[in-house]
Amino acid sequence: MDYLKNTYDCIVVGAGHAGCEAAIAAAKLGAKVLLCTLNVDNIALMPCNPAIGGPAKSTLVREIDALGGVMGEVADATYIQMKMLNSSKGPAVRALRAQSDKKQYMNYMRNIIESNDNIYLRQACITHLIAENGVISGAVDEFGIEYKARSIILTTGTSLSGRIFVGLKSYSAGRLGEPAAIGLSESLKKLGISIKKLKTGTPPRVDKRTIDYSKMAIQPGDEELNFYSFKPNRPVRPQYPCYLTRTNEETHRIIKENLDKSPMFQGLIEGVGPRYCPSIEDKIVRFSSNPSHHIFIEPEGLGTYEVYIQGFSSSLPADVQVKMLHTLPGLEKAHVIKPAYAVEYDYVPAVQTMHSLMSKDIKGLFFAGQINGTSGYEEAAAQGLIAGINAINYMNNSEMLELSRSSSYIGTLIDDLVTKDIQDPYRMLTSRSEYRLLLRQDNADARLTPTGYKLGLIDNMQYKIFSEKQENIEKEMLRLQEYKISATDKANEILSKYGEHIDRGMRASELLKRPNITYKILKELDETIANANIPRDVYEQVEVLIKYDGYLKRQEFQVEQAGKLDKYKIPDDIDYEKIDHISSETKDKLSKIRPKTLAQASRIGGVKPADISVLMVLLERHSIARKVF
Repeated sequence: MDYLKNTYDCIVVGAGHAGCEAAIAAAKLGAKVLLCTLNVDNIALMPCNPAIGGPAKSTLVREIDALGGVMGEVADATYIQMKMLNSSKGPAVRALRAQSDKKQYMNYMRNIIESNDNIYLRQACITHLIAENGVISGAVDEFGIEYKARSIILTTGTSLSGRIFVGLKSYSAGRLGEPAAIGLSESLKKLGISIKKLKTGTPPRVDKRTIDYSKMAIQPGDEELNFYSFKPNRPVRPQYPCYLTRTNEETHRIIKENLDKSPMFQGLIEGVGPRYCPSIEDKIVRFSSNPSHHIFIEPEGLGTYEVYIQGFSSSLPADVQVKMLHTLPGLEKAHVIKPAYAVEYDYVPAVQTMHSLMSKDIKGLFFAGQINGTSGYEEAAAQGLIAGINAINYMNNSEMLELSRSSSYIGTLIDDLVTKDIQDPYRMLTSRSEYRLLLRQDNADARLTPTGYKLGLIDNMQYKIFSEKQENIEKEMLRLQEYKISATDKANEILSKYGEHIDRGMRASELLKRPNITYKILKELDETIANANIPRDVYEQVEVLIKYDGYLKRQEFQVEQAGKLDKYKIPDDIDYEKIDHISSETKDKLSKIRPKTLAQASRIGGVKPADISVLMVLLERHSIARKVF
């Protein structure tokens, strides 16, 4: 590598959440990385919601941390509120959410990047890619400067040919106040890569000094803190509240009367918007019977008066937005700092990539984040981490890291992207995983830290802490299986507070299986358990493993059964057109996606169980199958 001659090991295009994780991972693995961004002052910007986590997304953040990524560490260092969502429900759907200080988050991430001697930061717009014989070799910026590299990771977010809409007016931009990336889409098309369009949006920002919070419901953070990173010594910071208000009949009336000014309803926007985060006008039309919608008021940071109006994204004209906002309780006199807007942008359908996130057609070219059709910082960061790791594996001729659906939400996310023809921005949901009871946010370290350590992204100290935690979990599990709680009057007096009673001595583990009993209650019942001083992260794991033992074993059996189809490997050169007894539609889908296993083939939309049976017979009877391979 000779950076003086613009030669690097890896080029990362874009410094959003995907680009940051990709560059940091590649650099930690020893590569010299050129990180190009349209504006170096917008590294790790949160252009939409100033928050990390939430349902399913918190699991992604914990998995990123377990593999050696940085999003969890940065979120822990810069939160202004921590809240565990669904805390009264089962562990599979509990989700940590951090309201972040937007500027502090950006500064912390930039410091990580600038303190890494292997990362070379450059403000530049990459307009062309250079590939020779199907192998990437470099890139060119808007000034005609050429950069050479053996691998390139594209993490362009909404900047790729982005166009912003406010009402019926539009202009070229990837984000408000930032230019679009022009030229790269055409370069990708020349390389034979298909491009499509998607749309997303963001709400207005208002001045908190013009809000009457007394008319809203307060939403405080948790008293008992939880964190994303499994590293020790997480900071305890002051917490600040969010607030809740609602739309009303007047809000809906103004929106309906101005739909003729909406670029979405007038057909000016081609791209499909996010299904699970629609604009307020889309909500009013789609859910016309709903008289009201929740609107959350969230601070953007401690050093600004800007407040984020969650649930109020829109592409209506700016003056209409003000009228809409002024109908909300507490926002009658709100001053708008930034209007809401929609942005339409180019993306690369991920069926053109492999599970490693490398292009099927251009070796050394990787895609991560919204360019793959996803929505959300956490989804982007997860892809960026995998792309950064695999860019180095590709250069070292090492085995690619391809996480399975049964190992992680990251594996589920990527498998969905490369297997299913996504038509709208993909958002990770707990319902997308068939193994969500096994893939919880609380056990991400147990599932993925050994992988991160093997890769070299988890250091010896962190791995030692992890190993000691796992050892302590096993010890406490065994202790509770052997230790007995006596059926004393005192014990039953305590148990009666929780609607429970015991007539005989009972093993602590047996008592813990009861729905109303927690480990904290065991500590209340027995001094020996209380005095053991078991750390919270240990006893919480013990509680889940004991209480849900039957369900966990059932899901492990499902993983084992599903794994049988994974054993059927499909040759790369199979000719689906020559296979009888499957439809032309199925042949087209299989030829387009080219699944690696029968399991992946079974997840392709439109491929029927009967088609899988035909393929299974061919693969089992290889002498017959030989004619199509």
